Amino acid sequence: MKKKVALIFGVTGQDGSYLSKFLLKKNYLVFGVKRRNSSVVTSRLDEIYLEPHEASNFKMYYGDLSDYSSIYEIIKKINPHEIYNLAAQSHVAISFQIPNYTMDINALGATRILEAIKNLKLKCKFYQAGSSEMFGDVLEVPQNEKTPFNPVSPYAVSKVSAHWTTICYREAYKIFASNGILFNHESPLRGENFVTRKIVRALVRIKRNKQKKLYLGNLYAKRDWGHAQDYVEAQWLILQAKKPGDYVISTGKQYSIKQFVNIVCKQLKINITWKGKGIKTVAYLKNNNGKKRIIISCDKRYFRPHDVNSLIGDCNKARKELKWKPKISLNMMIKEMIDFEIKNLNKI
Repeated sequence: MKKKVALIFGVTGQDGSYLSKFLLKKNYLVFGVKRRNSSVVTSRLDEIYLEPHEASNFKMYYGDLSDYSSIYEIIKKINPHEIYNLAAQSHVAISFQIPNYTMDINALGATRILEAIKNLKLKCKFYQAGSSEMFGDVLEVPQNEKTPFNPVSPYAVSKVSAHWTTICYREAYKIFASNGILFNHESPLRGENFVTRKIVRALVRIKRNKQKKLYLGNLYAKRDWGHAQDYVEAQWLILQAKKPGDYVISTGKQYSIKQFVNIVCKQLKINITWKGKGIKTVAYLKNNNGKKRIIISCDKRYFRPHDVNSLIGDCNKARKELKWKPKISLNMMIKEMIDFEIKNLNKI
C-alpha cells in the first residue's frame, strides 16, 4: 500500500516536531520545510533526522513562506496528500516589535501556500494553524467556532487574516482547507521565550541555585493550557474529517500565570509567599534560617502593549465530530517540563 505523504511548514517548531513523529508512527512519508540560516535549528527533530538517508521516511527541504517560488516548487515536487502550515512568527509580544514581518509570514505565507495548491490544481488537504489569540478581547465566554474574533496584537491580526483566507480558498476553489483554532499548548519543546517554558526553566534553576530571580509580566492573565502532543493529534484528525471545516481545540480549563507558577513551585517543593498587587507583586522564598528573599518580580518590559486577559475554549465540536479530547493534564505536562529541565541542567 502506498504511503500517505505529508508536507509540514514550520517543521522545526514544537508542533512540527510532535506532528512529524505522530505521522511517522502512522506510516506517513513526512517532508519538512525549514528556513535556511547559519545555525542548526533541528534539535527537536534529532531522533528522526540525525542521519537522513534515502530510505528514511522523513526528509527536509529548505524554503521560506516569504518566497512564493520556493513554496510552489516544493509542493510541486512532493505532491503531498496533506499540507500542514505550522510556520509562523509565533510570539505575541515580539509581533509588536516586528509587525511587518509577522504579517508577511503569518498572513501572506498561508496565502502563498493556498495559491500554490490552487495553481497546481492539487487534490491535497490543507491545515492552517490558528490561535486563541484571535479572540483577543473576548466577546463571549467560553470561545467556540462561532465566537467573533477581536484581535489585539499584530500576531492575532495576522492569524485572523490567514484563517479567513483559508475559508475563502475553501469556498472559492473547493480546496479541502481547514482551520484549527488552537488554544495555548505547551511541552518541554516549547521555545524558551514563551512564558510557560520560561517559568519552569527559571524555577528549576532557582531550586538548584543556578539563578537568583524570575521576572514576569501580567501574572493575572488567564489561559487554557493543553499539551502539544494532544493538539497535533487534533490537527491530523481535522484533515481526516469527511468535509473541511474549522475547529476549536482546547481543554476547557483555565489558569492564571500566577496559578501556573504555584503549581510549578509545589511540584519543585519551593515554598513561596506572594505579596503586593499588580506590577508590584512579588514572591518571597523562605529559607531554612527563616530569612526571606524575592525570587519572582514583575517587570514592565514583559507586559504587552495590549494584553489578552482571559481565554478559555469550548471544543465540543471537535469532541463530537472528530472524537478528540485532551489526554494529558496540566499537572502531568508541568511534571514533564520540569523533568526535562532537570535533565538538561544535569548535563552541564
